[in-house]
Amino acid sequence: MPALSIRQPWAWLIVNGHKDIENRDWTTNYRGPVFVHASKTFGPSEREDCEYVSEDYKIDMPADFALGGIVGLAHIVDCVDSHESPWFFGKHGLVLKDSRLLPFTACKGSLGFFTPKIDAILGGER
Repeated sequence: MPALSIRQPWAWLIVNGHKDIENRDWTTNYRGPVFVHASKTFGPSEREDCEYVSEDYKIDMPADFALGGIVGLAHIVDCVDSHESPWFFGKHGLVLKDSRLLPFTACKGSLGFFTPKIDAILGGER
């Protein structure tokens, strides 16, 4: 199953059911399940994103985020150029459904879709 690396707090917002769109500069024809990978990057820009989400969306953000591994699962059901979701800010949006948390599994991320180099994430569940 492919994975997609996403910076925090966006990965957390997706797997906790708040964010239903992942903004990208590129399109995809892929539809189906994707692991949500939280990238290792977390700096001043990401802290500003947390403040923005807390203030504008009234969502309580955690003090710490999991970084550098798989944090959840989502299903890509569409790729759009516009969308009514308040989370759509991009050139293109991957429309997500059925997002959920998974136990954290450390692994290296990559740009675009990638196959995680780990033995088991779902324990046989698909």
